[in-house]
Order: sequence, then C-alpha cells, then structure tokens
Amino acid sequence: MIQYLSNLHFASPWWFLGLLIIPLMIWWQYFSSKSKETTVTLSDISGLDGIISWKEKVYPWLPLLTIGAILMFIIAMARPQLSLSEEKVKADGIDIMLVMDLSSSMLSKDFDPDRLEVSKMVAKEFVEKRVHDRIGLVVFAGEAFTQCPLTTDHNIVTDFLSGLQVGMLEDGTAIGMGLATAVNRLKDSKAKSKIIILLTDGVNNAGYINPNTAAEIAKKYDVKVYTIAVGTMGQALSPVNRRSDGQYMFAMASVEIDTELLKHISQMTDAKYFRAVDRASLEDIYAEIDRLEKTEIEVNVYKRYKDEYRLFLLIGFGLVMMSWVLSKTIFRTLS
Repeated sequence: MIQYLSNLHFASPWWFLGLLIIPLMIWWQYFSSKSKETTVTLSDISGLDGIISWKEKVYPWLPLLTIGAILMFIIAMARPQLSLSEEKVKADGIDIMLVMDLSSSMLSKDFDPDRLEVSKMVAKEFVEKRVHDRIGLVVFAGEAFTQCPLTTDHNIVTDFLSGLQVGMLEDGTAIGMGLATAVNRLKDSKAKSKIIILLTDGVNNAGYINPNTAAEIAKKYDVKVYTIAVGTMGQALSPVNRRSDGQYMFAMASVEIDTELLKHISQMTDAKYFRAVDRASLEDIYAEIDRLEKTEIEVNVYKRYKDEYRLFLLIGFGLVMMSWVLSKTIFRTLS
C-alpha cells in the first residue's frame, strides 16, 4: 500500500479545492441550527428512560457516508494516476567467474571464524555491488566443478556462496582444475571483458591440469585472472587430522601458499596478485578489483501512467448506495 501511494500522482490537482466543501458539510450536519427533526408525541415515555438502542447511536453518523462519497468523487476528478517506471540499461557487460578453494586448510583459524567463512562473506559483498554483470561460481579442492554458471541473478550466486562447505569435494588443492573449469565457462562469452577471481590458501597438489597450462588457456581467450592468496604469514591454527566421526583436529601449522605460482598466473593474464592476511585486507582487495573492472552504464528511464480514478469512483458510488439503502431500511424516518 505504501509503495502504491508513493507512485500515485494527480493529473488535475486543482479539483482538491473542492475539499473545502467537506468542513462546510460537517458543520451544516452537526453544528448548524437546522430545523428540528419530525417528532412523535407519546402520552407517557417514562418506561423508555435510559434505553438507547444501537440504531440511535449509529444514526448520527450516517451522513458521514455521503461526506465520504463526495470525498471519493473529488479524488476521482483529480485524476489519480499510477506512475510506472521502466529502466533500460545499456552496458558493456563484464563476465566474472569466482573460483573458491574448498580444501580443508580453508578452515584455518587465522581468520575469524575461519578463512572460508570470511572469504564467502566478502565475496557476497562484492557480488552485490556488481549490479549489471554476469557472475558465476566454480569451487575446487582435490577436484573442481561449476557450482553456478554465469548469471545476472545475483541472489542465486550469493545463495550458493552461503552454502559452500569444506568436505563437498575430495580434499586437496587442484588450482589448475579450478582455473581451467572457470576458463571453460568464459571462453565462448561475448562480453567485452572476462575476468576470473581465483582465491586459494595452498599449493597445487591435485588434479590432472597444470596451473600454468590453465593460465595459458586463459590468456588465449583474453581472460584476466586476479589471484588472491588467503592466509597469515608464519603459522596458523589449521586442520591436521580428522577423527572417525568426521570432526577435524586442529594444531599450529605452517602457512604454505605457492605465491610465485599465483603471481605468475596473474602476470601472464595481465591481471594482479594479492595477499590477504585478514578480513580487512581481503575487503580492500575486492574493492580494488571492483575499481579496476568498472562497467560503463547508460541508463534511460521511461515513465508511463495508468489512470486509477475508477477505484475511487466505485468506492464513492458504493458509499452513496449504502447511505440510500440504510436510510430506506434500517434507519428509515418519518417525514
């Protein structure tokens, strides 16, 4: 209702001058010295003392139906119209594939609560800013697959990001597989710019595609690969083993990230390498990528109007009919 009223405007607002008659009608009905109502003289009404029926209570308010009807007619004459906006967007779109590491080391506690949760939250914030871009999601551990193909429905992407968990894939770090899977999703894209944001915290130790080979394929298809190494310097509380019930056992372990490989992939594809050591630095990295990969947007807004006076006319006629029916039936008076 609030949204409806906020989009309502009036083509002939001068008709609202007619509202000045409403206070006059109320004054005439309730405060003027009108001629007395027709009365009936009874020989004795002592037995009726203190008895007030619901009709007697309601009757004085009956003229409000007529007043309300006139109010509706005035609003209808002012021609209420609903403003409907149409937005046409002309954009040089960017296709973006997010490539997220789901290896067990992403549960390390050097980020609060862990690397994966922070990476998911910051990635979602990035996705929400890229209003007019197509975005997809690839995940990898010991293998890789497309979690979400390129789409402009960013709610789907953020939903998939929220649902990511370590253990969805066989453990390991197949960087080459993750990168190649993302490139395969972008190679036939007609977008003016194609980028991959590859986030990992480890060293390539699984998969049958070499990361350098995947980077060469990306370069061939003009795909820029921004790489992000997630993890503090030195040691971090990390998963080192797994119990029989599936729960991870944590201990201090050295943070090992193949930064040279990630730098090489980014340099080969004319992009940039980043290192995130906490949430703030990761947010800064995504903000920089957001600035580097801006989309030129041209927005044209068109407005059209839909007349809504019929609704107010119907309400007005309904009030008139209700007043007439009540005055001829339940509240019929002697004249």
